[in-house]
Amino acid sequence: MKTLLLLVAALSITACTKKKEQATDGPIIATVGMIADVTQEIAGDKQDVIALIKEGTDPHSYNVTAGDTEKIKSSRLVLYNGLLLEGKMGTVLDNRREAGHPTMAVAEGLEDVELIGGEEHADPHLWMDVGIWSRVAEGIQKKLAEFDPDNADHYSKRFENYRKELTDLQTYAQMALSTIPPERRVLVTAHDAFSYLGRAYGLKVMGIQGISTESEAGNARISELVNFLVEKKIPAVFVETSVSDKTVRALIEGAKAQGHEVKIGGKLFSDAMGPAGTYEGTYIGMMDHNITTITLALGGSVSKEGLNKKLSR
Repeated sequence: MKTLLLLVAALSITACTKKKEQATDGPIIATVGMIADVTQEIAGDKQDVIALIKEGTDPHSYNVTAGDTEKIKSSRLVLYNGLLLEGKMGTVLDNRREAGHPTMAVAEGLEDVELIGGEEHADPHLWMDVGIWSRVAEGIQKKLAEFDPDNADHYSKRFENYRKELTDLQTYAQMALSTIPPERRVLVTAHDAFSYLGRAYGLKVMGIQGISTESEAGNARISELVNFLVEKKIPAVFVETSVSDKTVRALIEGAKAQGHEVKIGGKLFSDAMGPAGTYEGTYIGMMDHNITTITLALGGSVSKEGLNKKLSR
């Protein structure tokens, strides 16, 4: 009997050890690609990072799957926006956090950043301001160091290198968008995802829908924007990769009926990055694409190849 008890105890210890090893060997989960990409850049080969919501998918209306819930529950660390970007995933994320599991809302720790829309209903699209997103990246680096202190120096060095790339991107954004003629510095898009970009780089931003794509685009709003486009002779409006272009095309038709031609200036990445494995499938590539596309469509002067000469046109 004593031998049997010892055998059971030994098996239990082995099972617990294997369970612990499995718990520390899995990937880090990020909700959206912009967070996942920055985290992977800082983590390097020390961590695998997986984005739950893939390219071309709108996180505002994304329906959480049973597989997503299981990944969140079993992950060693979950990173998410924290400003209701992932609306329908909020309950699962909150439950994990309240249970004491390692979790980070990347929008936290930005006390000196003025959030657009106020504290209660703040705009979650922080990545549109490269300066703010650099601050978010620093917060992620600190979280990784806390989570995995053995590799803290590794994360610190990679962050410093990545921050230099973000500084170059910030400088490029300021330079490129400033070449747009002042009277044309108006960015009209399907939904209001670009307000941080507009504030940081001197553009007036007007979305057909609100901050969330869950809001309705009324006829009154479309008429208002059509009249504005005609009056100000704005040459281009923009569609988004993760949002239907139906309402944007309604603007073009409305302006045409009033004798003003408006073109689609390009397709912008708003709530999701480009395809995995492409330059546009990185945060820097996504923003390089947006900045370059907006600049060229509104009459600015910049290379079609973008900051790093990597844009696919």
